[in-house]
Amino acid sequence: MLPEAIQLIVVTPERQLLRETVVEVEIPGLEGQLGILPGHAPLMTELGIGELSYRTSAASKPVVLAVIRGFAEVLPDRVAVLAETAERAEEIDLKRAEEAKARAERRLATGDTNMDWDRASIALQRSVIRIQIARKYHGAPVNP
Repeated sequence: MLPEAIQLIVVTPERQLLRETVVEVEIPGLEGQLGILPGHAPLMTELGIGELSYRTSAASKPVVLAVIRGFAEVLPDRVAVLAETAERAEEIDLKRAEEAKARAERRLATGDTNMDWDRASIALQRSVIRIQIARKYHGAPVNP
């Protein structure tokens, strides 16, 4: 018999961000979003940079987190997310994220051949997803 809910655990090196019983989870894999329902086949996956969302009931609005890289273990009754960084939407400082995006864009625009392009690109991706999630939470336009 399939479980009716999933235990969702989200952990970073600094803290346990979340431990909640949910009915649906969507996580950002490297190749795109991965939807998980109770009874999902076991798997391990690497996380990308993106939006993790979950619902506590079929009728509830999704709760959204920003997740930056890591791994997820999926079992039929549990999803454990081990992320480098994870933040609730309400924890994101929109102004700070916009400043980080501007810095990353300036760095990438320099064309400096000695720059760590991967690091600069990840900084830009991280700031963009943080801005998108913060704007969703705060009700501001995603692409002003």
